[in-house]
Amino acid sequence: MPTETFEFQVEARQLLQLMIHSIYSNKDVFLRELVSNASDALDKLRLAALRDDSLDADVSDLHIELETDPAARTLTVRDNGIGMSYDEVGQLIGTIANSGTAEFLRELREAQDTAGAEGLIGQFGVGFYSGFMVADEVTLLTRRAGERRGTRWTSRGEGTYTLEEVDDAPQGTSVTLHLKPADPDNQLHDYTSAWKIKEIVKRYSDFITWPVRLVGETAGEGDGAAEPETLNSMKALWARSRDEVSEDEYHELYKHISHDWRDPLETIQLQAEGTFEYQALLFVPSHAPHDLFTQDFKRGVQLYVKRVFIMDDCEALLPPYLRFVKGVVDAQDLSLNVSREILQQDRHILMMQRRLTKKVLSSVKSMMTGDAERYATFWREFGAVLKEGLVTDSDNRDAILAVSSFATTHGEDETVTLKQYVERMRDGQEDIYYITGESRQSVGNSPHMEAFRERGIEVLLLTDPVDEVWADAVGEFEGKRLRSVAKGDIDLGASEDEGSEGEREKQAEEYAGLLGWMREQLEEDVKEVRLSSRLTVSPACVVADAHDMTPALESMYRAMGQEVPRTKRILELNPGHQLVKGLNQAYGEREDRSGLIETAELLYSLALLAEGGRPKDPARFVKAVAERLGLAL
Repeated sequence: MPTETFEFQVEARQLLQLMIHSIYSNKDVFLRELVSNASDALDKLRLAALRDDSLDADVSDLHIELETDPAARTLTVRDNGIGMSYDEVGQLIGTIANSGTAEFLRELREAQDTAGAEGLIGQFGVGFYSGFMVADEVTLLTRRAGERRGTRWTSRGEGTYTLEEVDDAPQGTSVTLHLKPADPDNQLHDYTSAWKIKEIVKRYSDFITWPVRLVGETAGEGDGAAEPETLNSMKALWARSRDEVSEDEYHELYKHISHDWRDPLETIQLQAEGTFEYQALLFVPSHAPHDLFTQDFKRGVQLYVKRVFIMDDCEALLPPYLRFVKGVVDAQDLSLNVSREILQQDRHILMMQRRLTKKVLSSVKSMMTGDAERYATFWREFGAVLKEGLVTDSDNRDAILAVSSFATTHGEDETVTLKQYVERMRDGQEDIYYITGESRQSVGNSPHMEAFRERGIEVLLLTDPVDEVWADAVGEFEGKRLRSVAKGDIDLGASEDEGSEGEREKQAEEYAGLLGWMREQLEEDVKEVRLSSRLTVSPACVVADAHDMTPALESMYRAMGQEVPRTKRILELNPGHQLVKGLNQAYGEREDRSGLIETAELLYSLALLAEGGRPKDPARFVKAVAERLGLAL
């Protein structure tokens, strides 16, 4: 086939320019990214060869080579791994990250610092293009294992790239960088120098399980020796005791397997011995991935069997609510040919999942009690996803609750655990009160909160979508019911302004006619109209029965494609509000009450708006309000 020239997409060109003009503060990391890609290709080939005896591929000496040519100013990173086909090159390399480029650019612009920008590179899988920071031209030559013809991809990073099929490509992939002139002032070193290559590999890639060899004239420090020199130790960090490994080494392993350029928040090591042996090295990231809550998010940790890479994202090893955890698990007694389907049923895997889950939760607990600042970071980034476990994992529910904390009305920046909430409950308070909503501001201003605020009763402010579900699922904590302030008939006792029980009974009798009439007028929307014990300022609010589904939960289920019946709610009126007093007086004085119907509907619509809902007929509501305002002028 002839050489074909293609243009990068507009967004891809923008991204290329950002890469070329250096998002990275440290340009050395380009080599780390290319070596990491080569290591992944070797892992994939060994696994493919284990599972397919007919694969025509040489796996006798899998390795990574680094070859420099100071005269031509080139550096080549070569592997004899799985390789790519012509279509794969165009799909995976030519379009940059294949998808998500627009999202990447948006987040990149929003990154506040260089470290934040660097942290995005690996997440979006565009590390290959970091080579353009140090090279004027990049050539990729590859042949997929089992195929006869190879592919050459070339680009100068200026908006186009070329693709051609070739006959003489060896198995695997080689990336040749035509290096820019060295410029130490701009952190652009001489990457044909043997000492510099060795320094980078030792720092970033020492743990790579495949030999990384320096070949060519520079391999022997310029003495003309051509004998390849292995630069990395190839020691599996998870198999070594903690005192033998530095934090920097752990961090580099994390960055290699997660493609995240920030250091992890927590490192967790576990070694199980006995009838079923395995080692685990897990990491809690310091920030949430951009796609954590998307359906396509790749979760799970890397699975090895006797140091042989088996699977990149093994979902069976950790539950979905710990999907942010990255790491490696190396089992001694699993089959090398194990599949994802077999893993779901394997009792050893289930045992590992239970133990790993408990280990992660106990590590979070230690963080919570020993380092408040790091725990605050953890909860800010991953609290919403961890709370999913309160619904899905009843076995570990108590452990999850123990490491969960919530915003509260008793402090702008403070969060409390349920245990702390119970310890400071007021005398006579029997329930743990909470309110759910879209934001702290919206729930804090909700009319449902008025009586609680007046009496100084603490309320948990729950603003994550999962809060609607887990609060009902948990139900109670240490014998105290979890109660929504927006559901059921809540009796907080009479305040000083509300008078005695007898006065409240008299008030109920006085409003009985209006309440019955309004229920008839609004019967399509409400099941009951009653006086409120929770309002002190607002004229009205809508609440759900104690066991009814909230509107937010109904919407959530419908968004997931589940049909749920529409639930009528209860309209509560504040008998101390001037609008409600006036409506009751007009109701009692008029025989023809048709003119009051619109006022009743407006009152109901105002109650919906106050909780973040919307009137059934917004245009009619606006027209009615405008007319009323005109009459008042």
